[in-house]
Amino acid sequence: MTEPDRVDRLVLAAFTYKGTESPTLEETRRAARNISAHTICAQRDRAMIESIFTRDKAGTTDPAVGKILADVELQFGDQVPTGTYLDMTANLPVVDPKKVQAPVLLVRGEYDGIATVEDLFDFYRQLPHGDKQLVILPNTAHSVAVAINRHLFWHAVRGFLDMPSPTAI
Repeated sequence: MTEPDRVDRLVLAAFTYKGTESPTLEETRRAARNISAHTICAQRDRAMIESIFTRDKAGTTDPAVGKILADVELQFGDQVPTGTYLDMTANLPVVDPKKVQAPVLLVRGEYDGIATVEDLFDFYRQLPHGDKQLVILPNTAHSVAVAINRHLFWHAVRGFLDMPSPTAI
């Protein structure tokens, strides 16, 4: 959005535009009332990290992925900056679709609890050009890149990135 000449094609996976009617973000909003006065929050324990892969629809991601990610992340502590939590709860939208000049692929898992289809379609319809795609992956939740059906995500991404440029008219 701020450096359009540096982006050829843009893939947004598990993206949130406004967060309208998101059940997961509503829970985060309630918790954010307690963290807004701090720059660090201690909410990233093992259970929280593992829940990222099970909260929307159990069985869409191998539980081992959450365990491995928790093992790696918790080596660095259980506190994280509050910025992304505050952005998701108080500062959305952080991207103006009218200012995105690159072709865009929006990818959402069918069961993603962060962004609704309506939220993403609102963003999609405001993109200022015709080179755009919205893909909803079946039997997939928020973590599309590591989901059991991740091959669907990577297929869509490859197809979009390898797409030839349209002929000008």
